[in-house]
Amino acid sequence: MDFALEPYSAEQLAQGDALFRSTTSFMLGVASLEQLPLTELNEVAFAGRSNVGKSSLINAVTAQKGLAKTSNTPGRTQQLNYFNVDDKILLVDLPGYGYAQAPEKLVKQWQKLIMTYLQGRVNLKRVFVLIDSRHGIKKVDEEIMDMLDKAAVTYQIILTKTDKITSSALARVINETSQKISSHAAAYVRVLTTSSEKNIGIDMVRAEIASLI
Repeated sequence: MDFALEPYSAEQLAQGDALFRSTTSFMLGVASLEQLPLTELNEVAFAGRSNVGKSSLINAVTAQKGLAKTSNTPGRTQQLNYFNVDDKILLVDLPGYGYAQAPEKLVKQWQKLIMTYLQGRVNLKRVFVLIDSRHGIKKVDEEIMDMLDKAAVTYQIILTKTDKITSSALARVINETSQKISSHAAAYVRVLTTSSEKNIGIDMVRAEIASLI
C-alpha cells in the first residue's frame, strides 16, 4: 500500500508561516492540574518518549532557539510548559514518557498529570505524538495511542530526527507507521516527517497548527 503524503497547498503553508512570524512567549509551567490556565484558546500538545526532541521541535517551529529548554538528559522537562502564540493558540510541551532520570515517585506523578490532562482538557485540539524515526513506534508509544483512542483525543504522528537515517529507511518507517495508525480510531492519517536540526518539515507542522486555530 502506498502511504505517500499529499503536499500541502501554498495557502496552508503561508498561513503556518504567517502565524509563526508572530511572537511566541513562555506562558507558565504547570506542575499540578489546579495550575492549568483558564483560557478559551485552543491548545496543541507535544508528547513523546524522553529525549525524542519535543523541545527542539517547538524551538524550530516557533523559530526561537531558546524558547523551550533542551537537554541531552532524558526527562528534563518535569512539568507541562505552556507557550502562547500571539494570543491565537497555545503550545504545550509535555514531560517525556518512558525512561527518565528521575525518582520513580516523581515519574509516576508526571505520568498521572499527563494522562489526566490528555483525557480531560476540552480545548485540546490535537496531540502531536513524536516518534524517533530511527526507532519507530515502541510499546510505550502504543500505550499512549491506545489511551488517546479511548479518550477520543485526535493525535498525529511526527517522525523526528529524519536527517539521521537514509531516504530508504525513512520511506520504510513512514510506511510502517502509517500501517500501525490505520487501526487507531483517533489517529490523524497524515504522518509528518521532521528534522529540527536541518529545518526539515517544520513548515508542515506550522501549517497543521495554523489549521487548528
